[in-house]
Amino acid sequence: MRMSVIQMSPGADKAQNIAQARALIEGAIAADKPELIALPEIWSCLGGSREQKFAAAEVLPAAGETGGPAYEFLRQMAETNGIYIHGGSIGELAGKRLYNTSLVFSPVGVELARYRKIHLFDITTPDGQGYRESATYGAGEEVVTCHVGGTHIGLAICYDLRFPELFLALRRKNVDLIILPAAFTLQTGKDHWEVLLRARAIETQCWFAAPACTGIHRDADGEARATYGHSMIVDPWGHVVAKASDGIGWATSRIDKAFTARVRANMPVLEHRKLV
Repeated sequence: MRMSVIQMSPGADKAQNIAQARALIEGAIAADKPELIALPEIWSCLGGSREQKFAAAEVLPAAGETGGPAYEFLRQMAETNGIYIHGGSIGELAGKRLYNTSLVFSPVGVELARYRKIHLFDITTPDGQGYRESATYGAGEEVVTCHVGGTHIGLAICYDLRFPELFLALRRKNVDLIILPAAFTLQTGKDHWEVLLRARAIETQCWFAAPACTGIHRDADGEARATYGHSMIVDPWGHVVAKASDGIGWATSRIDKAFTARVRANMPVLEHRKLV
């Protein structure tokens, strides 16, 4: 299966973000003909005020119902192009709470999975910038997988990357590929992004696809926030097999399940695990 990870530079303007996502998806399809495309974390509204985040968020529809602009954009891109779309993550409005939620769509526009980000980003970066995701978003609780054609995928988002127990749970569900959309900060990303992705791939013996945000956006006070980018695809041996350049764009690779099977057969680490 051929897969592309999209690298975006979104801001708080939802309509502009959808236009940017459309152009990049269409570009990747024309150039690389992927069967699966994945977008970055919270690409529909990155930065801005709490009010802007709530305004951009969408109530996710029940089966057969029509969703909001970002939801319908993702569904229609999948159906129109006959491909699987992993929608990165968007703001989900549920009652009075927001959730940072991933969606997966089939080539006929059917929703296959929803995942709410479990681990929320409440940290201070080395340069002193503070982030408190839990002030706006609620935390998910469920480990989520779905099938994309013959490939079993596990879902995670950004800060989840630092918690290996989630990925062990996904590996125990026998996933082939883990998709982790992100908006990693520049400060944390330059030191931890690639090494953690490669470590999680090696530990789980899974393919990892990590579409990421890049560039500068503004928070509610107008302060500039930099995201790291470096979207990539990593194989089950920990090799980076595709990586996006600086700026917006995409990277594409073939997800080879036969290679996964050889790695797991030669080094059956899941069977050897003793302490958890």
